[in-house]
Amino acid sequence: MLNQIEGSLGVAKAVALCRPGVVCAYPISPQTHIVENVGKFVKEGTLKQCDFINVESEFSAMSVSIGSSAGGVRTYTATASQGLLFMAEGVYNASGLGLPIVMTVASRAIGSPINIWNDHTDSLSQRDSGWLQLFCESNQDAVDTHIMAFKIAEEVGLPVMVCMDGFVLTHAFERLDIPSQEEVDKFLPEYQPREFLDPKEPISMGAMVDPDAFTEVRFLQERKMVKALSVIERVTKEYRELTGHHSGGLLDCYNCDNATDLKLIIMGSTVGTAKDEIDRLKKEGINVGIISLKSFRPFPYEALKQAIGNTKQVICVERAFSFGARGIICPEVKRAMEGTNCEIHTALCGLGGRAIYGSTINGIVKQALAGKFTEEFTWFDINSNVLNSYLKDTEGVTFPQGPITDSQLQNSCK
Repeated sequence: MLNQIEGSLGVAKAVALCRPGVVCAYPISPQTHIVENVGKFVKEGTLKQCDFINVESEFSAMSVSIGSSAGGVRTYTATASQGLLFMAEGVYNASGLGLPIVMTVASRAIGSPINIWNDHTDSLSQRDSGWLQLFCESNQDAVDTHIMAFKIAEEVGLPVMVCMDGFVLTHAFERLDIPSQEEVDKFLPEYQPREFLDPKEPISMGAMVDPDAFTEVRFLQERKMVKALSVIERVTKEYRELTGHHSGGLLDCYNCDNATDLKLIIMGSTVGTAKDEIDRLKKEGINVGIISLKSFRPFPYEALKQAIGNTKQVICVERAFSFGARGIICPEVKRAMEGTNCEIHTALCGLGGRAIYGSTINGIVKQALAGKFTEEFTWFDINSNVLNSYLKDTEGVTFPQGPITDSQLQNSCK
């Protein structure tokens, strides 16, 4: 059914359609509207047989989620930014226990300084936690991915983060096609836990493992991650056939067939902005492809290699980076393209909610096609006036206007 609604409400409706037995709620912007709406559904009886549990912190939200999932109940929670960091110990425990929890991460910058706006720093800080991480490019994508996430998590036996851009998606009103309860029930069967705590048949979960077996435990966890690649593809195919929606998957290609000079790899809502700008550039005779990376964990190396093909240059438009290193997506793409002649670079932009306009994408494309991406990592949308107002007085260092390369940064520190 088509509804003109806020993204958070759309996600809440999708979660309710999946019939979770426990929802653990602690508010933090920009995910608060999601759990608020789920709470309303429970109170009014729209979502039946669900315990909506208000907890005192994000750490408690994950702890209760672990307990309920270990008890054999379909479980959901949501968080963002500092909240995700606060629950980090539990995040690792949930994946180590193989619990199919689904959690929305309404991606938001991490302080300090305090910033409530969107980038991917929070979700990507947990990339090694053992959770599947699925990124959404639109609110329709977010609605559909949440429904698929429960099935994926339960088939693989690992928890899933559904990452959607805070405010840009969560607070945006769009026309959304919400599946019916009958459709979701047909797609997502009643929850049958594989392994859970039952006093009648007691087992141990999360017991201490000594060095003789710990590596094997991690091997089996990685085996589930690898298995998830095929599960994501199959579940996506099933969902698309049922609903007609083109959502989810490992990645999605736009205008890629003949774009052999340049492709952009992007995660999240920036994909929509990029598509619009690429359409405008086509009128100038500039053909650029976009690869929307949907699954960051597990990383789809083979699928990405096929999507890039014989493209000469790839720019990873990234909204997070690793301090003391460089980009986060770019190194993964380089691994996928080992042994090829493809040039792969990072354009860092959009940190802390700084807008990525069509002009930003246009600038990245024009710079790339002009051969001006000479280094792996470039700070693309940096404001040199802000830097120089501080550095010129304190260190006598100044930066030129425009993109700043990694070598320029390094030279300024000598």
